[in-house]
Amino acid sequence: MYRIGGRLIFDLYGKSHGPCVGAVLEGFPAGMEVDFDLLNEEMSLRKPTGRIGTPRRESDTPEFKEGLTDGVTDGGNIRIEIANKDTDGSKYMKFYDTPRPGHADLPALLKFPNHDLRGSGQFSGRLTAAMVAAGALAKQYLSARGIEIQAYSKSIGDVRDVNVRDPEEIRGSRMFPTRACDAETDKRMRLCIEKAGAEGDSVGGVAECVITGLPISFGGIWFEALDAELAHSMFGIPACKGIEFGDGFALAGMNGSVSNDPYRYENGSIVTTTNHLGGIVGGMCDGSPVVFRVVFKATPSIGKCQDTVNLKTGKNDTVEVTGRHDPCIVPRAVAVVEAMAAITVMDQLLRE
Repeated sequence: MYRIGGRLIFDLYGKSHGPCVGAVLEGFPAGMEVDFDLLNEEMSLRKPTGRIGTPRRESDTPEFKEGLTDGVTDGGNIRIEIANKDTDGSKYMKFYDTPRPGHADLPALLKFPNHDLRGSGQFSGRLTAAMVAAGALAKQYLSARGIEIQAYSKSIGDVRDVNVRDPEEIRGSRMFPTRACDAETDKRMRLCIEKAGAEGDSVGGVAECVITGLPISFGGIWFEALDAELAHSMFGIPACKGIEFGDGFALAGMNGSVSNDPYRYENGSIVTTTNHLGGIVGGMCDGSPVVFRVVFKATPSIGKCQDTVNLKTGKNDTVEVTGRHDPCIVPRAVAVVEAMAAITVMDQLLRE
């Protein structure tokens, strides 16, 4: 199992071509009635769509093995399993000799002598299905307390959404396959992904997440800082290669007189007039929405010929990837970003 969390402990297990992938939530409070319609909606957002996703099709129906009684959390460990049924490991055998560049194949084979490469084993994005299932429960718990988490595709390839999106617009991204916030951007992103896929290539992108409803001072400091723990959970998502809060790396070119977010009273509440810092200072919320962006690299499994080594012959070689792979994982990763953010925020909420 792979573990994260302090009060709400999240364990992840399984492999792409094993019998199932699963998750355990330890410390989830008793008494929450699970809305299975909302749960299934979250699961559907992670599924591949048309030519912008993998041809692999799974029902992704979460089975609750323990932790629920008549659909209500009972205070015990919640164990969720999702069956793997549409598996085909035949295309992966050659990677034992010629590992894929940009993938975990090479270090995994050297670190784990019995590593199962089928579907990329425990390094597969398939495990994110369990992340989304567990995160859906956390999102329901938080929503009942006025905390909402919404994410969308900020950019895919060279297509970038330059608008500042509010939570309602971001929620509207659920209508579009690419998780863009409007039809025109969705079309451009879709064409970008389809073009890369047709050329045997792939593209990366950025998911932006906005968290609302957190009070001033929510969070922690140093290694328990809210941004530190969000970063920790985001880097647990396969293909994540970077995260920034607020204006992120652009802050390096700003004076303090610009990057500081001024405080004002508004209708009896303290607000900030700007949000360059992404709603977090000193590891705690400052009253603005928490805003962060997660960078996902292009899928390493591509049809183009790539240089690699042959572990069997000890010589240089090439490899071409065939089989079922996403030409871009960003549209599906958006739901995973929301899920892991929800688990992280709920964990901190229970520790408050």
